[in-house]
Amino acid sequence: MRHIFFLLSLVLILSGCNKADASANENIVISAVKMPAKAESGSYDRSPDPASPPPPAPKDKEKIEQKIIKEATLKFETDNLENSFSQIKKAVANSKARIINDSEGKDFATVFRNLTIKVPSQNFDRFINDVSKGVSYFEVKTISAQDVTEQYIDLTSRLKTKKKLEERYLEILKKANKVSEILEIEEQISAIREEIDAKEGQLKYLESRVSESTITIEFYKTIPEKEGVKISYGSKLWSAIESGFYTLSDLLISLLSAWPFVILFVVFAYFIRKRLKRRKKE
Repeated sequence: MRHIFFLLSLVLILSGCNKADASANENIVISAVKMPAKAESGSYDRSPDPASPPPPAPKDKEKIEQKIIKEATLKFETDNLENSFSQIKKAVANSKARIINDSEGKDFATVFRNLTIKVPSQNFDRFINDVSKGVSYFEVKTISAQDVTEQYIDLTSRLKTKKKLEERYLEILKKANKVSEILEIEEQISAIREEIDAKEGQLKYLESRVSESTITIEFYKTIPEKEGVKISYGSKLWSAIESGFYTLSDLLISLLSAWPFVILFVVFAYFIRKRLKRRKKE
């Protein structure tokens, strides 16, 4: 009996201890769950506010402006060359453009004028529209746009790389002591500087073509047939005289170049004639 009673007492004591430990663990879990978060803690990462604007993108990932080279060729007929030229000059002034080439001439059927104009790229469309006013139709109207953004980015990045390399060599040059090392480093710097100058020149040329568009304009007036004949009759007559003179000169030069054959012919004719005379005497 004593042993049974002792075992029951031991079981009751152990069960009581387990309950106490479980309740303590439950209290710890509850207190851990109910622990308030530090709202103002510097190490706490708050979720982004949906109403707040997104953070700015890094500068390296910003989109580079497109680099477009625009060109155009226009050709049309007009009734009055001066009026057409005045209209083009107004378009040049409105678009802040400039005429870099102006030539005019006349052939048998037309009087014409050719212009080469540089227009700021942002005013390209406005200039084309201003020139097109009053033109019934264009015999030639060609507009092209070449995207050189990739080429521009490639040149820029290569230029930056070369400049960084030059800076590194300059730093090494400051620490060099031997004359041979100094000369070798200076030679490398000189070669890098040449590449930098070449790439800067290419970049400037590319930027100039992007910033200013080239437009070629040809406009002409048809001359009536009778008027064309009257105007060009004197020039035609003089051309005929010149052509006859050149033909005669070519003939004389040809005869002079064949002088051995002429001499042989003369000698041969002389002997034949002499022989014929002998026969007549006999």
